[in-house]
Amino acid sequence: MILITGANGQLGTELRYLLDERGEDYVATDVAELDITNAKQVNQVFDEVKPTLVYHCAAYTAVDKAEDEGKALDYAINVTGTENIAKATAAHNATLVYISTDYVFDGQKPVGEEWEVDDLPDPQTEYGRTKRLGEELVEKYADKFYIIRTAWVFGNYGANFVFTMQKLAETHAALTVVNDQHGRPTWTRTLAEFMTYLTENQRDFGYYHLSNDASEDVTWYDFAVEILKDTTVTVSPVDSSQFPAKAKRPLNSTMSLDKAKATGFVIPSWQDALNAFYRQEKPV
Repeated sequence: MILITGANGQLGTELRYLLDERGEDYVATDVAELDITNAKQVNQVFDEVKPTLVYHCAAYTAVDKAEDEGKALDYAINVTGTENIAKATAAHNATLVYISTDYVFDGQKPVGEEWEVDDLPDPQTEYGRTKRLGEELVEKYADKFYIIRTAWVFGNYGANFVFTMQKLAETHAALTVVNDQHGRPTWTRTLAEFMTYLTENQRDFGYYHLSNDASEDVTWYDFAVEILKDTTVTVSPVDSSQFPAKAKRPLNSTMSLDKAKATGFVIPSWQDALNAFYRQEKPV
């Protein structure tokens, strides 16, 4: 049986609909059904479900809040919660798929270079620190695991950059977007398909990086221009100093896709993914 944590989140929802399309059985849990920070409850749910595969999508992702007001909750969910899930997964000899982030790196690689799966993590934010601790706990306790790092996630089932730009375009004739942070967008559908591809095809356990593909360097400005290309809104580039934030943003989030591609998984370009996202029909 498949168990999903964070099933009502942006990725968890996408994953549920993908499994529904395929007619696969699963048990979907979110905080109402499973408080991952409660070890006793985690063990009870695992004993009832008896999962053979766990998609751990639950996470605290409020990057700026994690620096202060959300610091304790960030740790509780991303560290304590992940430890509980990893231990329970191991106890049931199940496979664990853990979703991580580019924020585990320091973001300082020169533009044009990519983060490799075996590069040394050096998180610069509380969010990145807790996600890295989560990775380490998965390695420590889970015998069979996939850790998938991703970045710049967008999809139909939660707040994200695409919806933010579209909303701003309704009331602004001109927008400014940072042009000194580099990376690649990731459609939740592509990520969900990769998660299931690894498990169904029994690819090697370990770390993977997954975003949509790109033929050239991409910044948030480039992403915004593509999102709004069919509107009359003017998009202008600015540097990050124009948008100060509590949490330090990586200047280079671009992760190597070589290991993911070597599995045989075909990764769409981010432009193709964005167009497919626009055409995606939301299940009723």
